[in-house]
Amino acid sequence: MEGWQRVSLILCIFGFLKEFRPSEPFVFQFLTGPWHNVTVEQVVQDVFPIGTYSYVAQLVVVFLITDYFRYKPLIIVAGLAGTVVWCLFVWTSSLGALQVLEVFYGTYMAAEIAYWTYIYAKVDRKHYQKVTSHIRSATQAGRFLAATISQTVIYFGITDYLGLNYISLGAQLATTIWAFLLPPVPASMYFHHREPPPDEEIELKTENSVPTAPETTCSRATTLLWNHFKSAYTCFTVVRYSLWYSLAVCFYYQITSYVQALWSEIGGPDTVLWNGAVEAILTLMGSIVAFLAGYVPQRFLKLHTTILALSTIAILEGFGLLMATKTTNLTVSYVGYTLFGILHAFTITLVSSEIAKHISDDSFALIFGINTMVGLVSQTILTIAVVDSDGWFALDIRGQFTVYSFSFVAIGVLFIVFLTIELCRGPTKAQSKSSINRQ
Repeated sequence: MEGWQRVSLILCIFGFLKEFRPSEPFVFQFLTGPWHNVTVEQVVQDVFPIGTYSYVAQLVVVFLITDYFRYKPLIIVAGLAGTVVWCLFVWTSSLGALQVLEVFYGTYMAAEIAYWTYIYAKVDRKHYQKVTSHIRSATQAGRFLAATISQTVIYFGITDYLGLNYISLGAQLATTIWAFLLPPVPASMYFHHREPPPDEEIELKTENSVPTAPETTCSRATTLLWNHFKSAYTCFTVVRYSLWYSLAVCFYYQITSYVQALWSEIGGPDTVLWNGAVEAILTLMGSIVAFLAGYVPQRFLKLHTTILALSTIAILEGFGLLMATKTTNLTVSYVGYTLFGILHAFTITLVSSEIAKHISDDSFALIFGINTMVGLVSQTILTIAVVDSDGWFALDIRGQFTVYSFSFVAIGVLFIVFLTIELCRGPTKAQSKSSINRQ
């Protein structure tokens, strides 16, 4: 087995274990059940928002620290944070403890960036696509198996929601232990950056390839960060797709965080829930459409055509969410949410690939980190506006999802309007230019 394949295998096992959290499809039912002394309103308005605020507050710092400490320590931190989160899930019951849990959950999510950027520092760039594909497949497999097991054991009464959290805790402990097996990274993108010798073909960046005098100054890192930032965001295509990416991240995180509360209200206390089955189906279908997105013919990926398609899909996502929100039938709500999730998986894959085409390989982590950060800041504003008990509106759960639904419709319509204006102006400019040339 070649060096990069060994690293890919270790990362795949780590990703599988990290995503194997069978408690997550029923986390809302667990928190509002007899195991915790909190109400539904407290979970929605006082617990979940802390996770959003914690995530966005830590992401930028974690990104820079990750690069400075060369990835592996922060990957270990992610495992440790996950272990703390599920220890608090299992052995605490108060509102204050759950809010502390959400702070660690923010660390858990923010430190995930180390896992994805590790690839670009440890593996030669010609293997990026293969390794990324392997890891995404492994994480999707972990989610699918976790959701399938959670639904199976709950439906047949093999264990309860607390038992699912013990399983998740075991997986996070295994994740932490496995993280120590990752080989260290001798050089990073910015603070410990080095240029490989021009005639040397590097399969795997090992300890033997460390230069005798690596550049570690903050000034050089700042310059490189700025150059990558400027190079990406002076490209209008990158800006447009990045805006779309950030909005998609914002609403997807928000919807997936609170959808279980919506299902609980629709289904009532005595309804059999199929949350795990829905998540398993969505994971499987999302993987399929994400794979298919990679085979969209290039002739269909012109900027105007793509924006029109994305706008149409956004409107469909909005209607899917509206169907999931306004119905009194839980099955219909599941179908609407699944439609939204499948469309999201397709669009986020397509948009990510279009962004990647227009930026340098070395800036992948930075640009997608910034785009995610913008999405999380937007999610924070959205949370303050419609969710937080001390926020602006503090809507009930159906009111929140109504806002999300119409937001997608509004985004789709707005982009279509901008695109129409741009296309209408185009011929005029072209004709003017042609007239000038003839003169």
